[in-house]
Amino acid sequence: MLPYHSLHEAETALGRNLTFAETLWFNYSATKSDYILFCHNIIFLFLIFSLVPLPLVFLEIKRLYPFDSYKIQPKVRLSLNEMLKCYKDVMRMFFLVVGPLQLVSYPSVKMIGIRAGLPLPSGWEIVSQLLVYFLVEDYTNYWIHRFLHNKWGYEKIHRVHHEYQAPIGFAAPYAHWAEILILGIPSFLGPAMAPGHMITFWLWIALRQIEAIDTHSGYDFPWNPTKYIPFYGGAEHHDYHHYVGGQSQSNFASVFTYCDYIYGTDKGYRYQKKILRKLKEELTNGAAQNGGSYNAQDNYKSE
Repeated sequence: MLPYHSLHEAETALGRNLTFAETLWFNYSATKSDYILFCHNIIFLFLIFSLVPLPLVFLEIKRLYPFDSYKIQPKVRLSLNEMLKCYKDVMRMFFLVVGPLQLVSYPSVKMIGIRAGLPLPSGWEIVSQLLVYFLVEDYTNYWIHRFLHNKWGYEKIHRVHHEYQAPIGFAAPYAHWAEILILGIPSFLGPAMAPGHMITFWLWIALRQIEAIDTHSGYDFPWNPTKYIPFYGGAEHHDYHHYVGGQSQSNFASVFTYCDYIYGTDKGYRYQKKILRKLKEELTNGAAQNGGSYNAQDNYKSE
């Protein structure tokens, strides 16, 4: 809760006029406790898990041209009932694990120094902190993910997430309850190392989940703006991890690809891309020599 009773009092304390964004924040948060503001995360996560995958569900059902041509595993299709079942399972875990975890983790958020007051952070501060959060989460998640792919970790915990060999958006948070708890650690480390404003924390939680849905979308759209982010893995990179399945030792990255490259856990993925690229070139050249055209369709696309 802000320690000011009026806009004038807040401006006097800061020694300047409030910005438009700060005025909006004051009007919204002045009478709300920091705990209530923190619990907004539960609402954001519910809306993200429920709404963001819906366009992907529509594409999976309708198979509209040209969108359907960008499906990474075109031979694997899920019915509407199967996707709804996945959503129900995710919501069950959300209300039993994710929501309660958010409710009880507030003392940790206060302990590390995440604030909800004025002044608001600058755009540069928000972007730089979000970058730190993504990098820290990506590196720690990489090693936890590798651990979950050993025999014990996979059979006892991680196999639940791999029930979807061709992932869909709703399957991004589909996992064993223990995995949800374990992977909460990497998500919290970045804010613990570089604590910022509650708004930055909201953005971090929201963007990380949207990114997870994107990488589990099952579609590799060439116009996706994330393709301009250096080292971003995306749907194609993570889809291969599910495609190989089982106790796969390939493509553990959650966001970026640099760990897989540095530690050599993307060799199978890069080899397959090379083989498929060569095959498509041979097929295209052969069709051109015969005066025709050929559109290569594989169970798993590389491009």
